[in-house]
Amino acid sequence: MSNPVQPLRDPSGEEARLIARTRQGDSTAFDELVTLHRQRVFATIYNVVRNEEDAWDLSQEAFLRAWKRIGSFKGDASFATWLYRIAMNVTIDSLRRKRAEKATEFDDSVNPREIEPGAPTLPKPVATPHRQMEHAEIRRRLDEALARLSPEHRMVITLREIDGASYEEIAAAMGCSLGTVMSRLFYARKKLQTMLGDLYETT
Repeated sequence: MSNPVQPLRDPSGEEARLIARTRQGDSTAFDELVTLHRQRVFATIYNVVRNEEDAWDLSQEAFLRAWKRIGSFKGDASFATWLYRIAMNVTIDSLRRKRAEKATEFDDSVNPREIEPGAPTLPKPVATPHRQMEHAEIRRRLDEALARLSPEHRMVITLREIDGASYEEIAAAMGCSLGTVMSRLFYARKKLQTMLGDLYETT
């Protein structure tokens, strides 16, 4: 499973040179940076929005925003981390717009000491052949449950459980503290367990 926020290795320094050229307004260099990162950006966004067309549109928006803000990239973090933070913000903004007419429940006040980092979040995969036909229904229900989470909680659960990012990488990508990541994960896990309780009982 690919890690969405792990920086690409750049032993030759080619990416650094492309960034330097981009900062000078070289759009050709930026096109090369896009080529390096577009598949991973798309995959990360798709895992959240679950729609191919929307994921490509949001990827385009993320890269456009990166182009406009390249002057703010100082190199304190890797370019990949900086880029994925932009992609996360673009995706969260989109989810918020789509949920504008609905009230969303959001609470970051959970005590991190109450969190069990290894606690299961998603139902176990269906393994037995006679239950294969149930898989599509489980996927549908899971997607519906994820859609009912706030954008921030949906993003953090996707990065952790689907993309396999570490807590530190999620914090870097979302621009928040480690404690915030842990509390959001705790909240999202509890909400999913409540909404999908029968699946936890039978899997």
